[in-house]
Amino acid sequence: MVPTPVRSRAPLTKLARQAFAWHRPLMLCAGVLAVFVLVSTVGLLVDDRFVGGTPVWMKPLKFGISFLLYAVTLAWLASVCRRGRRFAWWVGTVLAAGVAVEFAVITFQAARGVASHFNVATPFDARLYSIMGQTAMVLAVANLLFLVPLMFNRFADSATRWSARLGLLVAFGGMFEASLMTRPRDEQVAALKSGVGTLSGAHSVGVADGGPGLPGVGWSTGGGDLRIGHFVGLHAMQVLPLVAVLLGMLATRYAVLRSERIRLGLTLVASAGYTGLGVLLTWQAMRGQPLLRPDGLTLAALGALVGAVALAAALILAGGRRRRSALQPALS
Repeated sequence: MVPTPVRSRAPLTKLARQAFAWHRPLMLCAGVLAVFVLVSTVGLLVDDRFVGGTPVWMKPLKFGISFLLYAVTLAWLASVCRRGRRFAWWVGTVLAAGVAVEFAVITFQAARGVASHFNVATPFDARLYSIMGQTAMVLAVANLLFLVPLMFNRFADSATRWSARLGLLVAFGGMFEASLMTRPRDEQVAALKSGVGTLSGAHSVGVADGGPGLPGVGWSTGGGDLRIGHFVGLHAMQVLPLVAVLLGMLATRYAVLRSERIRLGLTLVASAGYTGLGVLLTWQAMRGQPLLRPDGLTLAALGALVGAVALAAALILAGGRRRRSALQPALS
């Protein structure tokens, strides 16, 4: 009897090794983040402390997952850069270091049972918050610099290339939007001047931080929340490439999508619509309006955005069908 060969190296293991080679510092960072996502999950189960009305380990868990996706996405982008490869490697390394610093402060403060963001209760807390702010600026600039090698590299199809480039650009906008949260509120300025202030900045508008929020994410249900637009902007790096991938998958079923030009056009429309959604959500939050209780003006703006995106997509598809129909006689 011939023994059945043992699959000692599973395809998943091989894929993991290949992914680790994309950009070692970023993938190492992602591995550490994955471990701390598990640690934070355990912390939620065994630690009953709360900070600002939220379980103390919720913030490290949310940021750990978000940073993990961010690091893996950047590592993949670094791997497709043939031109400017060394530049992309260094920018990616700076981003990995920045993510590590941000997450280390968040986790350290959570372990202490105190807030990481907006916390100026003591000189030590204020210094850590300052470090986070400076690191965030470095991350934003480095994120934008990553666009340079991406613009000079041809990888995959045009829809995927532009979805990745635009994803980085929209993510930069999401990072910039976070600066709206760092501005101290009037009452905080007064408290800080009187020497009793402990906070400088907030993510809620119209209500105090720490109030009722949506399950899991904690976004305010009583007022506006600037974290929503920030979240949408940051994850454009994952959402927009997924749109391009989905269009490519649908091309096997729908003939009109087999045109790379059509897929590119739809990807650009989706990118514009996604950007508009992020701006709309930020505008809604700045008006002190909860996500799930939009007023008529917000609904009208959302309707106009959805209508514009749907119309643009329909025009692109219609044009593609007309061109395909015109080519049929020549092909037959």
